[in-house]
Amino acid sequence: MRSSRFRFRHRALFLLLFLAAALLRAQVAPPRPAEAPEQDKTHISKQQADELFRSVDEILKWVSQDTGLPIKHPVKRALASRTQVQKYVEEHMKDDEDAQRLARSELVLKKFGLVPREFDLGKFLVQLLREQVVGFYDPKKKTVFLLDWVEPDAQKPVLAHELTHALQDQNYELEKWQRAGMPSAAEERKAERESEKDAATERRNLASEIAADELQTARQAVTEGQGMAVLIDYMLAPMHRTIVDSPELVEQMKRAMTSTNDSPVFARAPLALQLSLTFPYRYGLGFEQTLLKRGGKEMAFAHVMESPPTTSRQVLEPLRYVSKEHVPALPVFAVGNLLGPQFERFDVGAIGEFDLYLLSDAWSGEEDAARVAPTWRGGYYYAAAEKRAKGAAPPKTTADVKLLYVSRWDSEQSAHDFAEFYAKSLEKRYTNVQPSVSRAGEAVAWRTSEGLVTIFTSGDRIVITEGFEPTVAQKLREAALKAEAAP
Repeated sequence: MRSSRFRFRHRALFLLLFLAAALLRAQVAPPRPAEAPEQDKTHISKQQADELFRSVDEILKWVSQDTGLPIKHPVKRALASRTQVQKYVEEHMKDDEDAQRLARSELVLKKFGLVPREFDLGKFLVQLLREQVVGFYDPKKKTVFLLDWVEPDAQKPVLAHELTHALQDQNYELEKWQRAGMPSAAEERKAERESEKDAATERRNLASEIAADELQTARQAVTEGQGMAVLIDYMLAPMHRTIVDSPELVEQMKRAMTSTNDSPVFARAPLALQLSLTFPYRYGLGFEQTLLKRGGKEMAFAHVMESPPTTSRQVLEPLRYVSKEHVPALPVFAVGNLLGPQFERFDVGAIGEFDLYLLSDAWSGEEDAARVAPTWRGGYYYAAAEKRAKGAAPPKTTADVKLLYVSRWDSEQSAHDFAEFYAKSLEKRYTNVQPSVSRAGEAVAWRTSEGLVTIFTSGDRIVITEGFEPTVAQKLREAALKAEAAP
């Protein structure tokens, strides 16, 4: 399930790092964070800036030794003010192709109940990035940006993280590697035009896009997990310790990543969004820790970049990556061609094991999420809207969006359990939920404030529709199950 992939740093995490390092050195207390600086005032001297610039080469060399990734060339560096960082954030949110999909994804997130109907996701993300950015590497400019209002010593651990990205970029073309399989906006529009004319082409394009959605999620966890592992190693280096022999610190950090004490903007986010934003850092760190224990730095860095995980399941459960577990792709069908000219595609994406965890947590809580998520064996959604006249405004509310959700489970019992679980979620997501007449062999159905919801279970598969009329819902259900049976 898509979200904006702009990397950010949760500051509470770094406060914990300073605290942990201080405790390990038997100091009395960590340094207190400075008060918020004025918007445009430079708070480090030229001498400090020069020192920080010089430290880039030293830390880059250290990062190369810690990761085993070779240095191909020096990393460019620049000092940025708050105004420049804010401008970068705003331009990134405006130009990033993922951000262009944000309006569509936002309605889908609201439809599934992950984000409140009244929540302004775009506005929130801009505010969050202004608050959270504490240093960054730009793969387009091949430049690491340092901040002119943060003390050099406080920036160096973050610099170790960002220089990890620089070495990932030098050795594997980070931006291209991260977006493997994900079409550009132009390619996506072209694929949609081709898909409208040919069902086989649409099916192939949908399968590719759904697979790329999960792949991108997994790869984001790899890049950020490696960065977090290096950051911790850098902090622990004076004590001659690493994340491998400091599991208690790693667990503390993973728990702290969802802390909202130091982030008023982050605290306002729905829990599902908080978990989603911290996923690549929190679970990526755990993933890297497992690989370091199993195969050392070669497996945890170069090997995983060359042979990355393909699903969020392999990140959540790293031993499945180590054992090379393969979950077959869930076959798709040409949804748009079946719906016909009355509808147009609004959004499409994977619902992986982590997405399933988010849904379950939002509907029923952490305990149920931990029980349900591991039973996932595949899933995708297709969102549609009624065809608009050329130039007409895009859908604005969840009532304008119709959903198809197809999933596969580890057993018939798990599928049955999730179907009941999903049915109970309707009361939280809609108003005026009423059971609808259902005959033997047909889907269980409910009338809601946003149209008909149907849930049909067949063995270990579930087909769910929301907002479609009964005849259309039945066609979608039959096509989804037929695709399952196809070679």
